[in-house]
Amino acid sequence: MKNPFRSTRIFFGEMVDELKKASWPTWTELRDSTIVVIVACLLLGFFTSVADFSLYQVVDLFTSWVR
Repeated sequence: MKNPFRSTRIFFGEMVDELKKASWPTWTELRDSTIVVIVACLLLGFFTSVADFSLYQVVDLFTSWVR
């Protein structure tokens, strides 16, 4: 029977080696990327809100004509 702890130790050792090879962003790059993501989320939220409100008004207009 294979020792599961040995496999786990090997896996985590290889994972740490791969993470050391990765290129990590500098603090400036990280800050700039975070700002871009926050602005994009705000713009998408604003667009979704405007589209939802507009479509609601159009549907409400059409349903008021049917009544």
